[in-house]
Amino acid sequence: MDSFPTPASTQRSQIEIKRSRFITTIGNVPDKPAALLLIDKLRHEMPDANHHCWAMVAGRPDDIYQQDQSDDGEPKGTAGKPMLNVLRHSGLGNTVAVVTRYFGGIKLGSGGLVRAYTQSLTEPLKTLNTRIAFIRTEVTIALPYTAFDRFEYWMQSSKIIVTDKQFQESIVMTLQAPESDIAALKQEVKRLNGTVIQSDA
Repeated sequence: MDSFPTPASTQRSQIEIKRSRFITTIGNVPDKPAALLLIDKLRHEMPDANHHCWAMVAGRPDDIYQQDQSDDGEPKGTAGKPMLNVLRHSGLGNTVAVVTRYFGGIKLGSGGLVRAYTQSLTEPLKTLNTRIAFIRTEVTIALPYTAFDRFEYWMQSSKIIVTDKQFQESIVMTLQAPESDIAALKQEVKRLNGTVIQSDA
């Protein structure tokens, strides 16, 4: 996996089912702690709500360690689990979804709750504004000064980001490169008589 879609911004929608209001907030987060901060923020923003059920795929979509969910007082397995299932099938990463429920006085039953929380997330995902997040690997290289302009020109056609640059006996650069660009990057550095000092790939 080299890239994945993620919410472009925090987005909110609302549906009503049998007098209960389900307010869905979908946010972009870099990791679990950031997702938990957003959930806590929503609790303070809507303190009179009955439930703030949530699910997150807070890292890349295939990283199960960044996935979690909560029913927040709803019957076990009726809210967080179906929401997480929707997120897993969406392909989204760096994402947290919170469904805030204001109870309307009519009980939905376990099956009704599963359908309600599934719909509360499925519907807004259909129109969610997204952007592409690239999975990047840190690579440190050293280049001769004579090769610097040619390397910068080559980088223009890639998605590589320069995070640090030091001018020593040679030019030492720390880069963040998508996995699909790693092999070409190493080949180009070698062609320019440079050296790959460190790479996680």
